[in-house]
Amino acid sequence: MLELRPNCELCDVDLPPQSSEARICSYECTYCADCVEKLSNVCPTCGGGFAPRPIRPQQAYRPALKLGLVNHPASRKRHSSKFTAEDIAAHVARIKETPPQER
Repeated sequence: MLELRPNCELCDVDLPPQSSEARICSYECTYCADCVEKLSNVCPTCGGGFAPRPIRPQQAYRPALKLGLVNHPASRKRHSSKFTAEDIAAHVARIKETPPQER
């Protein structure tokens, strides 16, 4: 199950569970759509591409399965990139011309 991180790891904007602006890489690094555009769709951590983060239903539509935010809330732990702006820029420049499916 996805962690549903609460913020963009670059600009720290809030990304609540219902946000359609949240983007994730395959390692669940989480960024806002604006930062993903600035990053040329390159994850500063792994170098992969991003996809829209799915929206977790707020309630359990199948109560027996105990799903939804009511049973599996979003994370409250905020994350931030451990890389400097200069390092991120160099990383992005190095691989941005390679499509995500070929990285």
